[in-house]
Amino acid sequence: MLTTAFFLIVGLAMLVYGADLFVKGAAGIADMFGVSPLVIGLTVVAYGTSMPELVVSALAAMDGSSAIALGNVVGSNIANIGLILALTALISPPHVDGGLIRREVPVLLATALLLPLLLLNGVLSRIEAAALIGGAILFTIATVRYAVKAPLSDELISGTIDEVGRGATSAAPWKLMLVGLAGLGLLLLGGSWFVDAAVEIAAAAGVSERVIGLTVVAVGTSLPELAASVVASVRGHSAMAIGNVVGSNIFNVLFVLGVAGLLSPIVGDTSQLWPDLSVMVGFTAIAVLVLRGARSISRAEGVLMLVLYVSALLWLSGSLASVSEL
Repeated sequence: MLTTAFFLIVGLAMLVYGADLFVKGAAGIADMFGVSPLVIGLTVVAYGTSMPELVVSALAAMDGSSAIALGNVVGSNIANIGLILALTALISPPHVDGGLIRREVPVLLATALLLPLLLLNGVLSRIEAAALIGGAILFTIATVRYAVKAPLSDELISGTIDEVGRGATSAAPWKLMLVGLAGLGLLLLGGSWFVDAAVEIAAAAGVSERVIGLTVVAVGTSLPELAASVVASVRGHSAMAIGNVVGSNIFNVLFVLGVAGLLSPIVGDTSQLWPDLSVMVGFTAIAVLVLRGARSISRAEGVLMLVLYVSALLWLSGSLASVSEL
């Protein structure tokens, strides 16, 4: 058991560090080819912070562990709002950008409602997965096109440029390529160790893979988003911190689950999935409420979201344990 826990922790560390290296290498190469910091931030960085979720869900799906693949996405989306957005508000109450309400928030709500609908028949097919990936591509194109036309007074856009500019590098192309490849290697190996260890721990502890996916795996793979949001908020780019959470939730459903489902259809019993899916939709509704209009998310709202998150995890663990006994 200690050996399994060791591989879980080391695998998680490799996932987080690998994602960071991958983003730095890819962003550096894109910068050398003349890609604007804005486009890098909205594409390479946005997808890069979701790499741990992508690798874990993809490997879990190919291993036949649909519960972990799906639980990782659902649990990460819950954690992004109930944990990451809440902690960001507690550290430095972020200001909500008005443009975010018009652009990303409706898509956030739509993707949260779409997932339960896709699983009504108990399976996410490869065709549906391909459609999700298509949606991710269209969303990315639309976001970049808006950003190119947007004035720099848009807090989310200017914050993205500044944050990506901090990571600019003058390293040689071959060094950047090695950094990116090293990051990818760490992601794949760390993800494999992490998934295998999570499955073993679930079996040894007598809990379902869904519980592990919704808790340990989901929180672990959300660490890059947590770090990015907290750092951006502390540096004064609160809109970017919020945008990171919202964008991550959208990418998790469209891109992460799409790629995992394309590799291997995701199977899930809707009658057993309703607790975690309803909690995800509920937290998305909370996010829509706190992101209303041009305002700041208060520390009181951050405390409330954090309390609700802990309560939801306790309730889900009890509900899933009861379901597994049936």
